[in-house]
Amino acid sequence: MSTDQSQSSTHTLALMGGTFDPIHHAHLIIAEEVRTTLALSQIVFVPAGHPPHKAERGSTPIAHRMAMVELAIASNPHFSISRIEVDRPGPSYLVETLRLLHQQWEPHTRISFIIGWDSLEDFPHWYDPSGILSQLDQLIVVRRPGYTTDLDYLQRLEARLPGLHERLLIVEIPQLDISSTNLRQRVASGRTIKYQTPEAVERYIIENGLYRPPS
Repeated sequence: MSTDQSQSSTHTLALMGGTFDPIHHAHLIIAEEVRTTLALSQIVFVPAGHPPHKAERGSTPIAHRMAMVELAIASNPHFSISRIEVDRPGPSYLVETLRLLHQQWEPHTRISFIIGWDSLEDFPHWYDPSGILSQLDQLIVVRRPGYTTDLDYLQRLEARLPGLHERLLIVEIPQLDISSTNLRQRVASGRTIKYQTPEAVERYIIENGLYRPPS
């Protein structure tokens, strides 16, 4: 289901961005844990069309990445996918994505964004981080259970990016040691990825010959 259309009632949504190259079970667990913990209406997966940080390696064509996300989320009615970063030209900067989504969804939608704890340190260096925060209801940070919040660390981040603390919300999630990079490497070397990504995604990768070295 796509959410790139006007909404007629109030929604509390969280965006989950990424290249999803490929999407895997850790992505899905994070999304569902955030949704249920915060009682959100929906999690919107936003595949990056032209991720600026992936320019050197390159990424799998967007048609394949979109198809894999659609297969992975098909069974969850609270998950949807947006083409917002696919259909516009240029790098996929979050601040621009949020501006476009607010034009489509306001005034009925409150938008949050999911980020990993390990990415929080870099957030002040993202493109226009203040512009991002000003458009978010919450910045949802996910981390492994048992981590203790370092108040000094958060204060240092706040000093670098005023306004961060008031929008920051930490959610603990079950941790799976799965990464898209590792899955690509496993496929390239002929190793199995079964049970690390949904069966439909695994089958799609095999049928389309993704991540295999050139013959």
